[in-house]
Amino acid sequence: MTDLDTRAGTARPGTLRRAAPALLGYAAVRVLGLVVLALWSRARGKDAYTLLTARWDALWYTRVAELGYGYEVRLPNGDVHSNLAFFPLLPWLERLVAAVSPLSYADGGFVVSLLASLAAAWGIFAVADHVYGPRAGVCAVLLWAVLPVGIVQSMAYSESLFTALAAWSLYAVLTGRWVTAGVLACLAGLTRPVGLAVVAAVWAAGAVSFVRDRSAPAPHGARTGPGALGGPQTRRATAPDGARAFASAPIGGAGAPGVRRRRALGALLAPLGAAGYVLWVGHRTGTGPLGYLDVQAGWRNGFDGGYAFARFVAEKFTAFPSVPAGLGLTLGVGLVVWLYVICVRQRQPLPLLVYAGVVTALALCASSYFGSKPRLLLPAFPLLLPLALALARLRTRRSALAVGAAAVASAVYGAFWLNGSGPP
Repeated sequence: MTDLDTRAGTARPGTLRRAAPALLGYAAVRVLGLVVLALWSRARGKDAYTLLTARWDALWYTRVAELGYGYEVRLPNGDVHSNLAFFPLLPWLERLVAAVSPLSYADGGFVVSLLASLAAAWGIFAVADHVYGPRAGVCAVLLWAVLPVGIVQSMAYSESLFTALAAWSLYAVLTGRWVTAGVLACLAGLTRPVGLAVVAAVWAAGAVSFVRDRSAPAPHGARTGPGALGGPQTRRATAPDGARAFASAPIGGAGAPGVRRRRALGALLAPLGAAGYVLWVGHRTGTGPLGYLDVQAGWRNGFDGGYAFARFVAEKFTAFPSVPAGLGLTLGVGLVVWLYVICVRQRQPLPLLVYAGVVTALALCASSYFGSKPRLLLPAFPLLLPLALALARLRTRRSALAVGAAAVASAVYGAFWLNGSGPP
């Protein structure tokens, strides 16, 4: 029996009891954010609940739940904003909540996001705990909670739902549950276009597993436990409270026929959600398999490798009043890239690197909605793991003070943001 077998059998990183401190801390941060938002909104003569459930994209999701697809807005400049741009899982769940309760579709969106945000926090803890130990897991969840745009986690948006599905799919990959990983990746693909990142992570893990099975079959009689890409074989570092970060990990099953079948099934299931919706949109619009790209073009959204965003940032330096904004954007992008480099240098498990890389690339290289990029980066939680490790090394009092200060700042910024320009 390996060290992983002992640890997995006794620690069970995914259990609710083990995750309780992280979930309680997460709930406290979110409650603080909602209280500050309510007070700020009341002082401004606005309704906080409306800001959370009936503004911006939340309205589009509600309309899909209530009326189905086919609604569009034609702007004076000729652009066509179609609700086909919004993936269906959140509206389906809103409709389900409204069907089984007296709640409205908007209420359903808030309930789904509330529950999904807790599920996302639990999934983030499970992933971080599996790789680095429980202290780092708690820190990762709290860091995700106190992000400047963390208030979005409480909105009737799809970010929390997507992050929950992505985190648990990644955890399933790390623990060798291939079919579960594929099903969750399929559902993530029905939630947001960036569901492709989860599919890529499942496929990358499966490909490496397949190659290792072919090149290094397990010795006769070797144990083929559930660990996939998260099992420690090579120790890299020692984290606080004895938790360990590992440089490499075995890919489970050692070629066992049952594992191969489950791995293949998981890989087949993973893309069905995103592919199915995109193909359905193409069929509905009559524009072929890539019709969804035309829908996105109507919103002036696309993928240009970051050229439009780079121009947007560069323009900030052409006039003095906007120079601080340009510096902030440059530092923000630099921080995201630096964190990803640290993730690579710390040799995070391959699924986490692939997932975070694709989410980051799609967020930073989109050709419009530049103000939404921090929100689009919310699901990229593996980028927080280096910071979580650093925070976990501090004494408890210092880390609590740091998180508390960040929570207050996040709550104030979230209230200011939603009562101002807010997320498009």
